[in-house]
Amino acid sequence: MAYAGHHPTVSFTQMKDGTADDYELLEAMEAAYAAGTADRILLHLKRLEHSNAGYQICRLDHSLQTATRAERDGADIDWIVTALLHDIGDELAPFNHDSIAAAVIKPYVREECSWVCQHHGIFQMVYYAHFQGGDPSIRDRYRDHPFYQAAVDFCERWDQASFDPDYDTLTLAHFAPMLHEVFSREPWDGGHLCLGQCVPLYKA
Repeated sequence: MAYAGHHPTVSFTQMKDGTADDYELLEAMEAAYAAGTADRILLHLKRLEHSNAGYQICRLDHSLQTATRAERDGADIDWIVTALLHDIGDELAPFNHDSIAAAVIKPYVREECSWVCQHHGIFQMVYYAHFQGGDPSIRDRYRDHPFYQAAVDFCERWDQASFDPDYDTLTLAHFAPMLHEVFSREPWDGGHLCLGQCVPLYKA
């Protein structure tokens, strides 16, 4: 084991030369770093205030408004956090932002939520693709998927409706505890992934 300043480091420069002590050190340090994921996500969300101009509200306010609508619909915490983070990939991956967002939440939320997040960009095309020479019915390729209707509802009730500068949107501070709760879960634990399970987005 070596040291860089006051911090211990592994002894190797190639992974194949690592020792048990090296990998024990890395496991401990990676666990400590992972524990700060929610705080880093909050910082990144704030960056969306300056993302993707042209709408009447910024991307951060759109994200907050989407999550606000989810909460007021009676959605559970997995849906609310998914709504909050669904566009978090906009800055780094404008052409597949939905897949980036889904990858961030996938170890921590219900499978249904991460699937809807990953596909919401395609489902949203029903509203505008015909103006841009695209296929507004492209989402129909998923019509037989068990999460199809959830994606339709997510887009219709929350995502596409959340560009209103006059809407009474809740603050990021309001959602921060939910974000911390979800990202404190054990990643990839079947108890919260709930494979194949569908949970209503809203209370009828």
